[in-house]
Amino acid sequence: MSSKQLDAVVVGAGFAGLYMLHLLRQAGLAVKGLERADDVGGTWYWNRYPGCRCDVESIEYCYQFSDELQHDWAWTERYAAQPEILAYAQRVAERFHLRELIQFETQVERARYNEAACRWHVTTGSGEEFDTRFLIMATGCLSTANTPDFAGLGDFSGRTYHTGLWPRQGVDFSGRRVGVIGTGSSAIQSIPHIAAQAAELTVFQRTANFSIPAQNRPVDPQEVARVKADYADYRRRARLQPAAFGPDYPRHADSVLEATPAQRQQRFEAHWQLGGFMFLGAFGDLHQSEEANWHAAEFVRNKIRATVQDPATAELLCPDGIIGCKRLCADTGYFETYNRDNVRLVDVSKHPIELFNATGLVTGGREFEFDDVVFATGFDAMTGSLLRMDIQGENGLSLNEKWASGPRTYLGLMTAGFPNLFTMTGPGSPSVLANMVTGVEQHAEYIADMIRWLRGQGAGGVKAQPEAEDNWVQTVNTRSEQTLYPRCNSWYLGANVPGKPRVFMPYIGFPDYEATLQTIREDNYPGFTPLA
Repeated sequence: MSSKQLDAVVVGAGFAGLYMLHLLRQAGLAVKGLERADDVGGTWYWNRYPGCRCDVESIEYCYQFSDELQHDWAWTERYAAQPEILAYAQRVAERFHLRELIQFETQVERARYNEAACRWHVTTGSGEEFDTRFLIMATGCLSTANTPDFAGLGDFSGRTYHTGLWPRQGVDFSGRRVGVIGTGSSAIQSIPHIAAQAAELTVFQRTANFSIPAQNRPVDPQEVARVKADYADYRRRARLQPAAFGPDYPRHADSVLEATPAQRQQRFEAHWQLGGFMFLGAFGDLHQSEEANWHAAEFVRNKIRATVQDPATAELLCPDGIIGCKRLCADTGYFETYNRDNVRLVDVSKHPIELFNATGLVTGGREFEFDDVVFATGFDAMTGSLLRMDIQGENGLSLNEKWASGPRTYLGLMTAGFPNLFTMTGPGSPSVLANMVTGVEQHAEYIADMIRWLRGQGAGGVKAQPEAEDNWVQTVNTRSEQTLYPRCNSWYLGANVPGKPRVFMPYIGFPDYEATLQTIREDNYPGFTPLA
């Protein structure tokens, strides 16, 4: 097939890809989006499992680049559900005429950098080829499903589903025997819905997870009117928060260790009622001190014990680790579900699932029979989508080789040895530790500004300097080591994927990161080398 000549190719049509396409077209570039799905939405296209919803409030989990869009769109719930978020992404694509830039049902298989031409040669699964100056990866942090390689899985005669690859038409579990493997966020959201349908539901838990009630509700029209009366100021204050959201919620800087037991209980209860991530704002040292963190964790464990009627099941559901070093889950009726007569919990921490057979699975010498099995086993987060493509940079170096011991980037935007290749919300940026929509807008605008700067200089491209990358990786590591985040086997470290290097991937602290980007922009991008 003939090669297509472009200024930029954007891989992915989720929130990041859509805004990136919009900005590059505004800048006058010949740009094309390549998307493996048949519609826009990214993560919110694939994750259609029952109960799927965002854990950042909808009034903030939306674009701010268009004030008109902000004011026109009306959310229905405090935490929007997947269908509403997908409808929002589709509306954005239509409103800004972005579909005409996107080629759907197109999987990028290979990308080769041509050093002499300073361009990328991109090949799709169908053999179609594109030749582009800039290659921008808007592939998402939670977009590659992780399914364990269980022995005998192919022998199972029932239906199987992954929460990250849910059928568009939905699934009816009425009257069926269902097994759910995993108790992370997608399981915690979906299990109450599956239990309400299924005749029997068995949940297989390897590691118990902390979860706080989302306290979801219909949006308050008065609250929305207050925010929209000065949306710009609300957004400005949000960007000053550690995770770029929740500017009006209380965050206390004092230590839990200096509070009396009664003060601790009162403060934790108040933040429990706020819901979700806001619980971790109760005291200022919950991410730094294991002793302080224990008090928050024990408060949640006591909530679980008070909710789950069977004491043995309650103790199995009580996590024994650090709260908040894994992504904190937000639920609606999760722990209450285990009080249903048709739900049972099986601990597989000491006796992992051994194999599947025609009728179900075997663990700990016990056989379980199912009509359906749901894999709520998460994602190969942050790097999975990138490393499943065959990407080769300078001197034939592959990205898989470069990142064999863990991802290395400069600012989460570029990796040395791969000129003109940008990673939106990549490892080394706040990404999953912040409001993702704010993060993708930040990166899209930064990349577009840098391309304009390069064109103004007559440069053919740009690459990250190895020394700058080394310094940035050290900065990211130092930040994480000052917290409790690395103490958990979380997907932040890739611990949920067998064989994946254990490296803490996000950068902690959105406001500092934004200030760093601004300083680098004002100083004409030190750490980046323009190419002739």
